[in-house]
Amino acid sequence: MTTIRGAGAAVTGAAGGIGRALAIELATRGCDLALADRDQAGLKEVAAEIAASTHSKVTVHCIDVAEPAAISAFARDACAAHPALNILINNAGVALFGQFHEIDQAEMEWLFAINFWGVMHGTRAFLPHLSRMREAHIVNLSSIFGIIAPPGQSAYAAAKFAVRGFSESLRHELAAAQSQVRLSVVHPGGVATSIARNARMGSGVTDNARRVEAIERFDRLAKTSPRDAALRIAKGIERNEPRILIGNDARFMDLLQRLLPGTYWRVMERRLAKAVKEG
Repeated sequence: MTTIRGAGAAVTGAAGGIGRALAIELATRGCDLALADRDQAGLKEVAAEIAASTHSKVTVHCIDVAEPAAISAFARDACAAHPALNILINNAGVALFGQFHEIDQAEMEWLFAINFWGVMHGTRAFLPHLSRMREAHIVNLSSIFGIIAPPGQSAYAAAKFAVRGFSESLRHELAAAQSQVRLSVVHPGGVATSIARNARMGSGVTDNARRVEAIERFDRLAKTSPRDAALRIAKGIERNEPRILIGNDARFMDLLQRLLPGTYWRVMERRLAKAVKEG
């Protein structure tokens, strides 16, 4: 197992959503923290909340995970401030609405720079330090859309499938090398965060009503709280679970994809329509 109490963790995307909830949960369990996000004000707020209720050491690092140099600097500064740091959580992510023909190449590259390359660069930057620890753990946030791929999510699903593939391959490499570094890939279903409200629209999307509808649909379907997601991830770290599914919806969609790998969307589309109708 990977022990959280007494550990140190680096968490990206820590100013809100799952990242913020994870920071608070890990601190409650006795973990020191290096928190990273572009939102400096949000970072200071979560750090102050942790300081008021725990004795954990917290450092904040205002960075953009789309910048490899910034990630390298974060790894250097975080490990210097927390020499015992042995958990890395690559959580930062964004969303992009629109079908493939409505998304231009620059928009696709913007999303990949954060959702995939941010994970890969973060892993590369911290892995040498983690490899020197007695026990260590990497947690990479994919999505249920790294297991199934709905229409209108071609950019997001492509990046999250890439996170899953990278993470699973690296986990097998670490195991073959008998490394003490463990790796979990996380597949949340609908978690009640602001990711949909903060999403960008593809440049080819001209109907604003679609954005409103997508946000409303997400809000109705996102049943898991960030705190519950954080609790599930913390348990997965402690148990060294290779794959962490969050929410009954994620577990159902994972099973459905296994049973109907080529035709799952027909079933899923009907189920989602019913769920939205029932509110």
